[in-house]
Amino acid sequence: MQSIFHFAYHVRDLELSRQFYCDLLGCEEGRSTDTWIDVNFFGHQLSLHLGEPFPVTNTGKVGNHMVPMPHLGVILKMSDWLVLKDRLIKADMKFVLPPNIRFPGEAGEQATMFFLDPAGNPIEIKGFNNLELVYAT
Repeated sequence: MQSIFHFAYHVRDLELSRQFYCDLLGCEEGRSTDTWIDVNFFGHQLSLHLGEPFPVTNTGKVGNHMVPMPHLGVILKMSDWLVLKDRLIKADMKFVLPPNIRFPGEAGEQATMFFLDPAGNPIEIKGFNNLELVYAT
């Protein structure tokens, strides 16, 4: 069964969010009102509503890193991950965890990077050379 994921969360400023998600990340805007916007987040539906974002703490232990929890993410083909990484670096993104390779040489080897949207919502973007290995053990 294949599906499209839907996630709705709060942002403080719709115009800043529109610039971040659409102009910087390359997402396409969908329906919108004066209190929310939908974006096509790499094939999934995000609904960004005006409000106070959820609290975040760096409590997720992954390897040697404590990552922001909760967080939203997407897994891309490595070639797409590299394009996005370069775009974010060129835009002077302040990374929570800079682009790196996690679990090198192991099952589940992946590229990853963490950053925040303008409201402080954490986002992780992963890259895999082979998407069939996403769940490899």
